[in-house]
Amino acid sequence: MMRIAAACGIAAFTALAITACSKSSEGLTATPESLRIAILINPTNLNPILAQNAIESFVDGLMFDLLVTNDQHQRQIADLAAIVPSLANGGISKDGLTLTYHLRHNVKWQDGAPFSSRDVKFTWRAIMNPRNNAVSRRGYDQIATIDTPDAYTVVMHMKRLFPPAVDTIFGESDTPYRILPAHLLASYPDINHVPFDSAPVGTGPYSFVRWLRGDRILLRANPGYFRGRPGLNEVTLAIIPDDQTMSAQLRSHEAGLGIEITTSNFRDLAGAAGVTRQLALAPAYTAVIFNTQRAPFDDVRLRRALVLGMDRAALVRNNTYGTGTLAVADLSPYYWAFDSALHPEPYDPAQAKALLDADGWHTGPDGVRVRNGTRLAPLLVYGLGSSAVRSIVAQIQQMYRGLGVDLQVKGFDYSTLYAAAQSGGILNGGKFDLAMYAWISGSDPDNSSQWSCGMIPPAGNNVARYCSPAMEAAQRLALSTFDRSVRSHAYATIQALLLRDAPAAFIYYQSLRYAHVSDLQNFAPNGISEAWNAQEWRR
Repeated sequence: MMRIAAACGIAAFTALAITACSKSSEGLTATPESLRIAILINPTNLNPILAQNAIESFVDGLMFDLLVTNDQHQRQIADLAAIVPSLANGGISKDGLTLTYHLRHNVKWQDGAPFSSRDVKFTWRAIMNPRNNAVSRRGYDQIATIDTPDAYTVVMHMKRLFPPAVDTIFGESDTPYRILPAHLLASYPDINHVPFDSAPVGTGPYSFVRWLRGDRILLRANPGYFRGRPGLNEVTLAIIPDDQTMSAQLRSHEAGLGIEITTSNFRDLAGAAGVTRQLALAPAYTAVIFNTQRAPFDDVRLRRALVLGMDRAALVRNNTYGTGTLAVADLSPYYWAFDSALHPEPYDPAQAKALLDADGWHTGPDGVRVRNGTRLAPLLVYGLGSSAVRSIVAQIQQMYRGLGVDLQVKGFDYSTLYAAAQSGGILNGGKFDLAMYAWISGSDPDNSSQWSCGMIPPAGNNVARYCSPAMEAAQRLALSTFDRSVRSHAYATIQALLLRDAPAAFIYYQSLRYAHVSDLQNFAPNGISEAWNAQEWRR
């Protein structure tokens, strides 16, 4: 999510970086075996453990690999691991405290160095290094030690039972960290600002060529990829931070694939010649997040009033064009832990006004509510570039005006909005009252990184800064056993607490949206990652 920066104005560390200072029109040769992928967000770096959002993670997934991934049917499949560890095959010990991964033997880094267990252990240490700006250490912090008895065996000794370990640790989690090369990075005290972050070397299907910052990232097929040569020779990631421009380029086939396009993109491309639209069921939601540690939103009565005063069903009808469904809380029907007995909060502006009155927010002479001399004029932040988001924000403003709330809004480029807390990010730094927020979870329903006290940024993804003893107890229960019935009960409690405490107004569950040229074959997103089978894409 880096701003469009003048990369030529800084020192270049490698020949690849120097090449990036050439004309912005330079790129790989357009051929039937090439693909130009449109992405809305400008990446900040290309290091997979420093990714701040799903688009950066997608880009990383073209060049790097996990130990375990998921197919389009949400089934776990081995990636750099030779087999998925389980209780049945002995990869998970009976007490759940030891995980053993057997690695593939035929994997090399794109510079020719062999991949080994040393790389897995190094990547874990890099994630746990407090100097590194990893957005979350959830799951990795449950590992006590890692043994590497040989080059192809990794033994993880857990501090305690952690049921989603295989999904979370180098798997398709909500922060999917891919394996890094120890031979290139182990000598650095931290890896936040090293040449590798701009010119990476992975094990994945596509190799880095160059990065024309703010414009495009150029990749080429990795001929030594362990699953075989990829079906495309070249991939260009085109940074298009405006959804209307993206629609035009997809319609004209200038772009061959749009990743996680907006709802308005999806609507506009209906019937476009030679364009296929595609949806993927996802563990994803869109919400308005409240900063629960910033007055006056540390008051649950105010938060609940603003949830009841938002016509979320109308927002879904008017803005998702059939790609979203009204949300209850954060866990969507994608999960076995979804509680169908819970129902969305109703739209009830009369009750919202009554709550505001009871909370001491009384209507002033200009129609705006005031308490103790302070006007109720909170700031909502959102990401620039999406006409759909702008429309939702404007509609919420109008709804809240009817409650006596003078909602202020401010848009930020995604690089600023989602930046790490250490880098001055708006969300991770807590510089907001309310925020438009979209989240894609992992393959396990574990949502502790979003709602646990210990996961407030920079430690995790709890941007609402919500902290509740009842939530902590429910999260502990959810992570205490492999028994799905016990875990389902715990997640039902968690969802009920989110409704009660209202750290967010959950608007809709998302299906992830894509559009691509109709001759693109084998594009099959799994709802979390699009790149899991990138080597199979072809035209």
